Amino acid sequence: MKSWKKYLSIAGVLFVLALTAIITIPVNAETDEKSTIPQRVYFGEVSVGGMTQEEAKAAVEEYISGQMNQTITLKAGKNTVELSVSQFGVSWGNPEIAQEAVGLGKSGNLITRYKAMKDLENEDKVYELAYKVDEQKIRQVLESNAQSLNTEAADGGLTRENGSFTVVPGSQGVSINIEESAKNLEKYFSQDWKGASQSELELVADVVEPRGSEEELGKVKDLLGSFNTNYGSSSAGRAKNVQNGASLINGSVVYPGDTFSVYEAVSPFDAEHGYELAGSYENGTTVETYGGGICQVSTTLYNAVIRAELEVAERFNHSMIVNYVDPSADAAIAGTYKDLKFTNNTNAPIYIEGYTDGGVIQFNIFGQETRPDNREISFVSETLSTTNPGTQYQAAPGQPIGYMSQKQSSHTGYTAQLWKVVTVDGVEQSREIFNKSTYKASPRIVLVGTASGSPDAVNAMNAAISSQSEGAISAAAAQWNDAAIAERAAAEAAAQQPPVEQPPEQQPPQEPVDETPSEEAPREDDDDKGDDKKDKKDNKGDKEKE
Repeated sequence: MKSWKKYLSIAGVLFVLALTAIITIPVNAETDEKSTIPQRVYFGEVSVGGMTQEEAKAAVEEYISGQMNQTITLKAGKNTVELSVSQFGVSWGNPEIAQEAVGLGKSGNLITRYKAMKDLENEDKVYELAYKVDEQKIRQVLESNAQSLNTEAADGGLTRENGSFTVVPGSQGVSINIEESAKNLEKYFSQDWKGASQSELELVADVVEPRGSEEELGKVKDLLGSFNTNYGSSSAGRAKNVQNGASLINGSVVYPGDTFSVYEAVSPFDAEHGYELAGSYENGTTVETYGGGICQVSTTLYNAVIRAELEVAERFNHSMIVNYVDPSADAAIAGTYKDLKFTNNTNAPIYIEGYTDGGVIQFNIFGQETRPDNREISFVSETLSTTNPGTQYQAAPGQPIGYMSQKQSSHTGYTAQLWKVVTVDGVEQSREIFNKSTYKASPRIVLVGTASGSPDAVNAMNAAISSQSEGAISAAAAQWNDAAIAERAAAEAAAQQPPVEQPPEQQPPQEPVDETPSEEAPREDDDDKGDDKKDKKDNKGDKEKE
């Protein structure tokens, strides 16, 4: 009996201890959607005590949403860009801590539960927030900002003074490594970013070495090709544009395999970049535009390039003929759709020298000469056909009838080709067609005045202009000019005036007639004589009147 009592006593003590633990510590080991997180629990800076799991998640999502406007500065060498966090696709990386927090003091053995609750009495429980990013968005951000972050290497250059070259050393550049930088950003956001208002991260960048060692640039010493044209008769604006274009190209160094674009070198065409208004071709007419005359720059350079036998990658002839080079020896510039491009197909850099002097533009191309001394090249222009441009008459409503003025001179249409001729020791070795060109005919444009106060005159002049006949226009102008109209109007007015009445002829006064019969009746002969005398007098009066 004693042993049984002993066991019962021990069991009782254990029961009391267990009951005490059950009373002290919550007995719910299970959690549901209504379970709340104990007080003094934080997710990062967000207090989630007393919240359900879903409420805690919503609170954290709201907090993270507020962090999207924070900025991060990316650095690559000396370059930086400041971007908002939202651009990286940042989101919550450890939402599972919500479920863990709800289970605090409600899961595990009695001792674990008890300890968790006692810890919360003494200090806050803080769960660190983790973040993740969208890998695709990170790469897009890096690629779209690469131009701002990269530093191009400055290739070595040359200056030419007093007939000799001086090497200008280049400088290193940096280029961000997209793949490695993306990995670093992912790691930064998942491990180090704490939602700070401003953050800074150095990206992984590769060093880009410049081209053009002193040895390589030292090869440039031979004149490969040269050409000049005259612009002495140009307007002041056009001359300024030619000078400006030559100066922008002067000093250019083109490395082996590189392609040079004249448009990129001389544009944009505006006053800010040194250009003035001058004549340009547009749809068969001449108009004033900024940069008019730049085609003479590209044409002159083109002729130097082909004599240096560099590879022409792109060349267009003008729409209408120009007068400073032979047909098919020109090279037009028009926006981005007509450009002169050439590639350095030699094994050494080339240097382009361009200048103007006394109304002449000159281009010289220097490099390393590898062609035989006894070999020479020349280019011969051949005209295949011509088209007469004719004359076009246009109405000038602001000018009176009889006014005629030339607005534009004519341009003959041509088809032409350029031959490349190679001679060795003066003997022709080859002759081949180098290019072909077609130039539109552009008529002489004459403005004809049509202004008049007479609608009939205006209609007559417009009808004559529509006929495009010089004879008809001249005849109409002679008939309907203001002087002719005034003369006709005066004649018509005179013809419509009534005749002027002449005053009646004065008759001599007559004696009063005595109506009393005389005692002796007159004789017919007397009467006849009297009548004869009267008739003679009347006839005399009629002649005077005439």
